[in-house]
Amino acid sequence: MLRRLTIPRGPIELAADLHLPDDSDGAAPLRAVVLSTPGSSVKGQIGAGYASRLAARGIAALVFDPAHQGQSGGEPRDLEDPYRRGEDISYAVDTLTTTPGVDPRRIGVLGICAGGGYAVHTARTDHRIKAVGTVVPGDMGTSFRGFQPEGPVAALDALADARVEECRSGELTRVNWLPDTLEEAAAAGLTDIDTLQAITYYRTERGGDEHSTNRRLSRGDSLLLGYDAFHLVDQLLTQPLQVILAGRVGDTGTYDAGMRLWEMAPNPVDLMVVDGAGHYEMYDEPEYVDAAVDRLTTFYLNHL
Repeated sequence: MLRRLTIPRGPIELAADLHLPDDSDGAAPLRAVVLSTPGSSVKGQIGAGYASRLAARGIAALVFDPAHQGQSGGEPRDLEDPYRRGEDISYAVDTLTTTPGVDPRRIGVLGICAGGGYAVHTARTDHRIKAVGTVVPGDMGTSFRGFQPEGPVAALDALADARVEECRSGELTRVNWLPDTLEEAAAAGLTDIDTLQAITYYRTERGGDEHSTNRRLSRGDSLLLGYDAFHLVDQLLTQPLQVILAGRVGDTGTYDAGMRLWEMAPNPVDLMVVDGAGHYEMYDEPEYVDAAVDRLTTFYLNHL
């Protein structure tokens, strides 16, 4: 059962879907989980697949479009601000705490890919979140710093110059998250399996969504370059933690990030490595997603 919601977020609203068990009758308050989705994705993509499966297993699941993206409000569009992404999660928790049929004392979070880092970063200081689940969790700061051929400081200098020019021209610069087609990837010399699988998920009928633009506002990259999703995790993330990783390590960096998170966390509960799965196969391949959700369900039932 799907219920459309809006999440008040100061002067704007976030577009959200609340996935509920079909047999929920309101007799007993439900456990609930907020979904924090990958960078560039919207609520109808990866998050919906996980949320609907959790609901089928008796757990309410709220998935939303981030501020500045998808069907949510916020200007300028296409901004990927890791700090605002974390605030989005807390606003989603606000909504769940006042949603009839949801137990406000049994709310968890599930973060996927970049959303895993955002979920962890938020849960450190928002202890209304009682359990933290992650699937192929990434730290966008580490990833972005590693992507800079001349180093992050040179990248920040270039971004500073670009923002000066934006202020002068009044025109904002956007870049692609991914090549729009496999042909564009081939022309750019990109042949690694993870990039190709990302394109076949996000930019084809398999996982594409009209509200996912595949564009990122360049000025937000300076925020990503300075971000540390796991800062103070060893001191502040006291909630039970579930980490699920793809067994084929690949080039996304999320296997290493997930293991680092597991080793840092004060209260790690369960680590699962899904044999044979690649990062993007954890987005929608039923064999792998069902295995992950079965494990997550046990985790949330035990800790919410």
